[in-house]
Amino acid sequence: MADYDLVVRGGTVGTATGAFAADVAVNGERIVAVGEGLRGRREIDARGKLVLPGGVDTHAHIEQVSANGLLTADNFESATASAAFGGTTTVMCFAAQHRGLDLRQVVSDYAERARRGAMVDYAFHLIVANPDAKTIDTDLPALIGEGHASIKVFMTYDLIKIDDEPLLDLLLTARQNRALVCVHAENHGMISWMGKKLLAKGYSSPKYHAASHPRGSEAEAFTRLIAAATLLDQPIMIFHVSTEEGAAVIREARGQGRKVFSETCPQYLFLTRHDLDKPGMEGAKWMCSPPPRDAADQDALWRALALGDIQTISSDHAPYAFDETGKLAAGPNPNFKQIANGMPGLETRLPLLFDALVSKGRPEFAGRGLEAFVNLTATAPAAIYNLQGKGAIQVGLDADIAIWDPHKDVTITDAAMHDRTGFTPFAGRSVTGWPVHVLARGRDIIADGACVAAPGSGRWLGRKAGWAGEPTGQLTADMDPERNFGAALL
Repeated sequence: MADYDLVVRGGTVGTATGAFAADVAVNGERIVAVGEGLRGRREIDARGKLVLPGGVDTHAHIEQVSANGLLTADNFESATASAAFGGTTTVMCFAAQHRGLDLRQVVSDYAERARRGAMVDYAFHLIVANPDAKTIDTDLPALIGEGHASIKVFMTYDLIKIDDEPLLDLLLTARQNRALVCVHAENHGMISWMGKKLLAKGYSSPKYHAASHPRGSEAEAFTRLIAAATLLDQPIMIFHVSTEEGAAVIREARGQGRKVFSETCPQYLFLTRHDLDKPGMEGAKWMCSPPPRDAADQDALWRALALGDIQTISSDHAPYAFDETGKLAAGPNPNFKQIANGMPGLETRLPLLFDALVSKGRPEFAGRGLEAFVNLTATAPAAIYNLQGKGAIQVGLDADIAIWDPHKDVTITDAAMHDRTGFTPFAGRSVTGWPVHVLARGRDIIADGACVAAPGSGRWLGRKAGWAGEPTGQLTADMDPERNFGAALL
């Protein structure tokens, strides 16, 4: 007798703590049983396959306008289809304020785009680039209360950077209203100075983008950011860690009890600055910020992931086409400062990591590669960002399920990708392991090699900040009324 709407039968269920043979039963949108001998009105044969939670990608730029007015190549439909083909069923993207824009209107505009196109569930980070009184004192508290519980700021880029004093204002508002603050942290002065010096000497090709972001700019900005967050006892998430020195700053801060979370991305684990050294403008395809670094940094980042200093791996999907709409908007031969930064990655994130952690087995994880893969790409990001119902194969959670063929060999090519960028920086790489059937809230989104989801079928995930956004309660002497002559500033 069939007891369930759907049963994924005969596979090996992977979790952040282990793997075991089991059937997974679904009624409606939720997982309702995990066990043996389950029967459903519909069944998916998963024998020889891994049954894993759909990926959670918490850093993707979708249908987003840059500070320079460039629109990313993907809309919500193409980006979320690409995500689904790669096994990702939840994305966190951005509602990006620019100077002079009203934050509430910005959020409304992005929400409408997502409602029309998204095929997987999604949430927004609020990018703040105009930290005026209305944004900080009125709009942010209201939007956080409505379910947008994470904020992103930039410490570099001329048109959107937040300086130290308004950064403190924003951190305080986040603390008072319980939101996690996510930061692109690099020293703006060092980057600006290096860029000008390189161009003045005639070093203008894409490969010099790597030199224009000195590795020390990352560690310095991390240190300054952590000091500001510590002053206010405000939790932070540091985006796209790229250097050994940056990882070391985070390790020290966490060892001191600071509530610092961090992520890295496949481009920092699998690419180096030498990938930008291509003929003509070709290297522009490998330009992102911060840039890929060196092999020693890759090893340091893998160690930091294994130690728990870095908790998640996102794509930082920033799809700018290699044409006049994107990378070459300033003309056919732009200098590196005129080239849009970013690369696609929603579809390749999970297969690259599965190959490294599960198929090949990174030595840092000592036989727990599958568990690490699930945790870093689904369970941990769902927990840190309080994405209720996501990130695990567990009774009561959403039936976001990716069925992986662990033996499927795939060579990544530009033509095989489903986003609209037109290229992938990982073209030519061969991986073992690929998702072959993907469900979101119990409905098929990838089946028989095709996307079968309807545009707009994804759902917005309103959320509070959860445990990650809670202050530690460890006040510095400067902020503790008992030690600062009674001044109550928090």
